[in-house]
Amino acid sequence: MRLADRVFAPHYAAPLQRVTTRPTALRFARDVDSEQLAVLNPGEVFEVLELSGGLAWGSAPAQQLVGYVAAADLGLPA
Repeated sequence: MRLADRVFAPHYAAPLQRVTTRPTALRFARDVDSEQLAVLNPGEVFEVLELSGGLAWGSAPAQQLVGYVAAADLGLPA
C-alpha cells in the first residue's frame, strides 16, 4: 500500500507484520535451490504479502529485499 502513489496495481495489500523465529533463508524464488539473498536472524521483521504452499512472499525491510521465506519460520511480533 505504501507504493500506491508511485506504482499502479490492480489491488494493493497491507503487509502482515511477522518476525523470524530462527535463522531463515530469504530466497529469490519459490524453489529451495534458488538464489539465497540473505539470512534473516531471529527476531527480524518480515512483511508478508502472500502465503502459499508453506512459503511466505514479502519484504525484509532491514535489508530492503523482497523474496520468499519458509512460513513455518515466522511468528507474531511480541
